[in-house]
Amino acid sequence: MDDAMAQYDDMAQNDLGQNGDMAQNGVADQNAVSPGWALWFTGLPGSGKSTIARAAYQGLLAQGRDVQMLVMDERRKVYVPKPAYTAEERVEAYARLAAEAAELAAQGHGVIIDATAHRLEWRQAARQLIPRMAEAHVRCPLAEAMRREAVRSFQAAHHGKTRGYVTPGLYAKALERKHSGIPVPGLGEVVGVDVAFEEDPAAECVLDALRPVEENAAVVLAFVRGWLGEPR
Repeated sequence: MDDAMAQYDDMAQNDLGQNGDMAQNGVADQNAVSPGWALWFTGLPGSGKSTIARAAYQGLLAQGRDVQMLVMDERRKVYVPKPAYTAEERVEAYARLAAEAAELAAQGHGVIIDATAHRLEWRQAARQLIPRMAEAHVRCPLAEAMRREAVRSFQAAHHGKTRGYVTPGLYAKALERKHSGIPVPGLGEVVGVDVAFEEDPAAECVLDALRPVEENAAVVLAFVRGWLGEPR
């Protein structure tokens, strides 16, 4: 385990320990009897994972399931109010996200997690906190993710469609920085350009980003039904 992973584990455990019942009983003890679960949506920025995750979330709510949703782009603002977008800060944010999801699962909720988490070991570490966790990987060619992100950047700039959107022009800025060597203020490592996304060959639910959102959401709902059973 490298220093970053040790930092991740320490932060996640500390975050859990700062919450009343969690500190007294421990996540493992609560999860042992809890019906809670988490489904972590991963994939490249621009893959469409957020859209699919939200569609699946709405579908699960419509079934009457007790489910909440954690979106990293939204939760990061809570974890790190004044972000510097450093590697250390990213480790902290993911550790706190995993801890928050673990707490909700231990309370008996279902949790949809929408977060890239490009390092496989981060997602594997989250599984240690959340015994009933599965991964939904939205597989998308990098070129298509870049195309979609460029379209989203245009919409953000010209039509004000910025919900859940942190860095317009993400890929373009990262590529320019890579070619020129000139730093871009407020832009950390970009997955797909500066660092690779690490796939989990054992991901329980693999989705094709080139398929319509409705089809992917239906695949997720069918997976959840097979994984958890029919909603009560």
